[in-house]
Amino acid sequence: MKGRCLTKKRLEQFRQYLLSEEKSRATIEKYLRDTTAFFAFAQTRSVSKTLVIEYKQALIEKDYAVRSINSMLSSINSLFSFLGWYDCKVKTIKQQRQIFCSEDKELTKAEYMRLLNTAAKKKNERLNLIIQTICSTGIRVSELQYITIEAVSRGEATVNCKGKTRTIIIVKQLRRKLLQYAKGRHMKTGPVFVTRRGNPVSRTNIWREMKNLCEEANVNPNKVFPHNLRHLFARTFYGIDKDIAKLADILGHSSINTTRIYIISTGEEHRKRLENMRLVI
Repeated sequence: MKGRCLTKKRLEQFRQYLLSEEKSRATIEKYLRDTTAFFAFAQTRSVSKTLVIEYKQALIEKDYAVRSINSMLSSINSLFSFLGWYDCKVKTIKQQRQIFCSEDKELTKAEYMRLLNTAAKKKNERLNLIIQTICSTGIRVSELQYITIEAVSRGEATVNCKGKTRTIIIVKQLRRKLLQYAKGRHMKTGPVFVTRRGNPVSRTNIWREMKNLCEEANVNPNKVFPHNLRHLFARTFYGIDKDIAKLADILGHSSINTTRIYIISTGEEHRKRLENMRLVI
């Protein structure tokens, strides 16, 4: 145990390891964010399982969501595996699978349409099409770079993410809109959505622009972020097809359990199903 302290050098070695494992940029950023937070908590103290349990309890007392705590602990455990500090790894918090979600968190189709209409009123065509592209394909915001003019022309994009490659279908209506958008900007090759300098639009810029639509669109800002468009795609697709395995493939999920999170119905929908059972006389 002596001398078992975290250092910036060890965190940098962990970053290099994640790069060598071909983890996605978003995954690497998350792992480093979580491990750096633990590093700040530990400071110069020797790392032990007792210290990690103390950190776990501190997160609980700060009212972090269980899912968030478990995600952070998973990152820290990965660091310990890399360092060979297996005795420092801790268990995640057991949680019963959620059967419905809050209406305050899930974006509805009506709200989605209001966001699109507001973006159109503000003459923000790029944002309007970004929202439609994410929501009609189910891609991650980090995967927008694969929506190139070449891909749109073919009607499908090849996406590489988290060590997996999958094909994304671009529907006819979206193809027409994107090709028209590119033509109007004299774009003939490369990513469709770029900045004035020609760089792919960042997640931060998209997030900020979406938030700017909320007040006029009369949509709760807590619902408005790029990943929620992916959730809306998943719920809409599953509502039609009911094939969770196919949906997992489309979303690029390795586990169907992850896909289940995306298709959880709202509390109101769950309530209606129970009432429709008519088991109370």
